[in-house]
Amino acid sequence: MNFWPPMVGAGIKVRHISDDYREIIVSMNLTWYNRNYIGTHFGGSLFAMTDPFFMLMLIHNLGKGYRVLDYAASIDFISPGRGRVTATFSITEEQIEEIKTMTEKGTKYFPQFKVDILNSKDIKVATVNKTIYIRRRIPLQTENISLISGH
Repeated sequence: MNFWPPMVGAGIKVRHISDDYREIIVSMNLTWYNRNYIGTHFGGSLFAMTDPFFMLMLIHNLGKGYRVLDYAASIDFISPGRGRVTATFSITEEQIEEIKTMTEKGTKYFPQFKVDILNSKDIKVATVNKTIYIRRRIPLQTENISLISGH
């Protein structure tokens, strides 16, 4: 992921991905290409550093039997970002089990996740709220296929 053009362009670095994809740590240094007019982190870069991670974590934890997409997001800017900023994404077993329960009949589910972006002094720079679209893929029953094909 550290070579994916949107990440490189903003100076975003993936620092850690746990083996079970339940935690990802991402950071971004303040540079001339992600600095805004007043010398702090460009808001779009802060937002970009949180973009794909909850979706990727859920894809890895739920498997191919689920459709997982980013659905909506918002960001609250709290304090100016200077220097290195970091975001730690985490999902729990309870969240995964809730998703499985809520989607077991193929219904759409829109869980919400939150991640804080912190500076090097652990002061909150921004909070990002993500809504993810999740739907379990229900395999077609062979009897339904027979009825459709006329056999």
